[in-house]
Amino acid sequence: MRIVLGCAKRAIEEFNMIEDGEKICVGVSGGKDSLALLKALSLYRRLSPVKYDLHGIMLTMGFGDVDTTDIEAFCKKIDVPLTIKHTRIGKIVFEERNESNPCSLCARMRRGALHNIALELGSKKLALGHHREDVIETLLLSMLYEGRIRTFSPVTYLDRKDITVIRPLIYAPEARIIDVIKRLEFPILKNPCPADGHTKRHDMKDLIEQIIHMVPNAKEQMLSALRNVEQYRLWD
Repeated sequence: MRIVLGCAKRAIEEFNMIEDGEKICVGVSGGKDSLALLKALSLYRRLSPVKYDLHGIMLTMGFGDVDTTDIEAFCKKIDVPLTIKHTRIGKIVFEERNESNPCSLCARMRRGALHNIALELGSKKLALGHHREDVIETLLLSMLYEGRIRTFSPVTYLDRKDITVIRPLIYAPEARIIDVIKRLEFPILKNPCPADGHTKRHDMKDLIEQIIHMVPNAKEQMLSALRNVEQYRLWD
């Protein structure tokens, strides 16, 4: 956990993600990334001179009954309140709308729901668990399928909602997160999404593996390019 916490600390301090007295809501899917983020932020608040509160937000997607007992116990153990909102997002996307590109609509609906709940809870800052590989995969998806050089930012202010999204795990390697989850036995919920493992993002994971077979430090190089503000201004 020390390495993941160190990566979070680096990102938080480099991009000034958290200010004193803030209430940070954390999107909790029950997957490895969101639980690692929640744990890291719960540890960081003990060390940081900046004082802040944490509150987890979990959405159910409407894919049958979901047992959240273990997630609730996990949050209680690390002293983070958890709000669970039951939604029909999954049914709307996959059954009622029958989207040809379900991931895009699903992500927008989930983000909108998380933003609204955070605001209802009195928070104007939402933390999401995107890690280093998510950053790189999004960059490749944008280049190959949209013809643009872009990825998500470490800090994004959404003026329409007056809420700021932060991503403290952007420097954390996915392999380290997987290792932490296994060693500490976090209570991971299986992803019920019908598209899980069959998306363009999954294809990018395979492509990255091919790239690093030829260029072992390719991930570090791509991340360095993103941080090259003077030349590219992607993370300015």
